[in-house]
Amino acid sequence: MLQLIPLPYYAQERSGVFAIDAHLKVNSDFELKLLNLERSQDGKLKIKKDSSLDDEEYKLEVTNNEINISASSEKGAYYALQTLRQLGRFELGGKEIPCCVINDKPRFSWRGLQLDESRHFFGKEYVKKMLDMMFMMKLNVFHWHLTDDTGWRIEIKKYPLLTEIGSKRAYTQINGWGSTDIINEPYEGYYTQEEIKEIIAYADERGIMVVPEIDFPAHCAAAIAAYPWLACRELNRDVPGYFGGAIPQRKLKQYDWNRPICPGKDQTIDFVKNVIDEVCDIFPAPYFHIGGDEAPKVEWKKCPCCQKRIEDNNLKDEEDLQGWFNNQVLETVSAKGKRLIGWNEILKAQSLDKSTVCQYWTPQKDSRARDWANNGNSVILSNHQSFYFDMPYAKYSLKNTYDYSYKSFGIKPESEKNILGVEAENWTEWTDCPEKLEVFMYPRTQALAEVAWSPEDKRSFDSFMARLENFKPYFEYLGMSYAVNSVAMPKKWLLKLKIKKEFSLGDTHLEVKLNKKYMDQGEK
Repeated sequence: MLQLIPLPYYAQERSGVFAIDAHLKVNSDFELKLLNLERSQDGKLKIKKDSSLDDEEYKLEVTNNEINISASSEKGAYYALQTLRQLGRFELGGKEIPCCVINDKPRFSWRGLQLDESRHFFGKEYVKKMLDMMFMMKLNVFHWHLTDDTGWRIEIKKYPLLTEIGSKRAYTQINGWGSTDIINEPYEGYYTQEEIKEIIAYADERGIMVVPEIDFPAHCAAAIAAYPWLACRELNRDVPGYFGGAIPQRKLKQYDWNRPICPGKDQTIDFVKNVIDEVCDIFPAPYFHIGGDEAPKVEWKKCPCCQKRIEDNNLKDEEDLQGWFNNQVLETVSAKGKRLIGWNEILKAQSLDKSTVCQYWTPQKDSRARDWANNGNSVILSNHQSFYFDMPYAKYSLKNTYDYSYKSFGIKPESEKNILGVEAENWTEWTDCPEKLEVFMYPRTQALAEVAWSPEDKRSFDSFMARLENFKPYFEYLGMSYAVNSVAMPKKWLLKLKIKKEFSLGDTHLEVKLNKKYMDQGEK
């Protein structure tokens, strides 16, 4: 079998090899700025445009004498070159490419990976490194979570206090959801609009669409710290360092996690629309993610402005008020030529516009999200058990990601056309450094890529694990950490119990430490 991740739609290995030499030249119909080869009409690497193929589809044929690639777009041509990269293992010293025929195209059009930079900030160069791996894995959507309670990470010129105040916190919670422990040190960071444009351009060169998430109406404590009038009650609060959880709330009366803005005030609605206008002007992607999850309604129930908004618009209740708010956002987003995305809790509102894309994340089955897809509306699948990469492997192993099937959540096979695709989430409450991010993200990202790209009936976990062994040298070459099999597929149930307990209250880095121990002992 050809050693490729993700597995192609069709692949046949043939006898013989194409020998690679330092003088390989390319004859291409596409510009392909990232391909560092000399151009020549007699180049043995031939890349031709074939308009009959889909946008991301490609055909690749390797013979003893030449390599032929057909694609309708640069994106398809680059995917063929990424396949060729794995076949030839050039960076790892490979000198031969096995002869083969590959006809390849993706299962889903949305193949996404998310990064939360509100809780912990990783910076421009690290994001580019992450995009490089996405490119190799044929993932094409980078979902960028830039705002939350504990930090606002994007410059908004109309509201400078969002970064002057909202990007900084005085302390940070540690040791898991059940802990009240903190590191009493300042934490800050944000992106200028120019830095964001640089990252968008970098991603675009690699066929990756960057979708911003600006959380509304909840998860807004950082924004409220900057502009207290955004809340139902004007509370002068600092940006919180607690990420949430019942224990800090009960013990410390710490309720800033998940704080909502006031949808009853016209001034708040104007703020939201102005922020969205500015963000949409930076990001060319035809989508805008509003978040919309976990919005508490306690303040709204007591707020005269919110209650008046409900009465004036003949809304049923506070859930419907959120639906009204979302539709206000939708009008602004639509005027910019974009579609609105929100987490599946937004479906609780009866008044939600049908053009909205539901991102289905919850671990439990959600009949609203199921029905949304089965009734012809668009969904992105990010179910917690398979695609929340911040969770320990002891809770959700690598196999949980690889074996994902939307059918187990009640979505009918005939509704697959309504599934834009799948996406994994890297929430960073307990992920404070690149090493931990990578150990939890790799090789889960490789499994995600195969779920998103490859035909379901061709997937085999045993085959994937064998191909993964062949891929692992790339992690070392690219300077990336990854989970060895003893961590990614844990077998000792007592150790799994300990890891899960520590993750909730104790050492949230235990699997990273175990991973280093196993690698020091020689496991790869």
